[in-house]
Amino acid sequence: MADAQTISIMFAGVSIGIAALYYTLTLRNTQKNLQQQLETRQAQMFMQLYDRFNQKDHQRTWTETIWGMQWDDYHDWYQKYGPETNPDGWTSMQSVHAFFEGIGVLVKNELIDIRMVDDMMSSNIVITWEKFRPLILEIRKEWGVPQMWEWVEYLYDEIRNIMVAEHPELKDNDMLANVLSMKGRG
Repeated sequence: MADAQTISIMFAGVSIGIAALYYTLTLRNTQKNLQQQLETRQAQMFMQLYDRFNQKDHQRTWTETIWGMQWDDYHDWYQKYGPETNPDGWTSMQSVHAFFEGIGVLVKNELIDIRMVDDMMSSNIVITWEKFRPLILEIRKEWGVPQMWEWVEYLYDEIRNIMVAEHPELKDNDMLANVLSMKGRG
């Protein structure tokens, strides 16, 4: 027959096992709740950005920048839209790029999910970078600012990777050229 001391030791062992199991289950549940809260906050932040993205002023600025700005090379652009010659044009371009720059930084730091950005904004990002890529590369050299709009470029690269993975036929596609070729059709 087990004496009181043996029963006490067995009871203590079972109690410790139950406590450890309870702690493990509580910890898992807490981690799951924290992950859900994080995902909810990320979705809320993204939707606030998306709301700004869809505001009429932002869309008008994007449209004017993509469809309205035309130039032959860096020097032509600088004469037409440089910060000294055309502050409004420069500000519009800066506004569009600053918005996507911020999105790029958030994606890079995993504060918003690239898939949400891809699902909701990919075309605008791709068209913007494809239009301004030659100009931005030249500005980086001319101004000695190699990091200028680097996160827009990063965002474009990430979006293009997703697009090509989901649609391999788009590998060599120039979305901007396709869109601009439709200009005037109706």
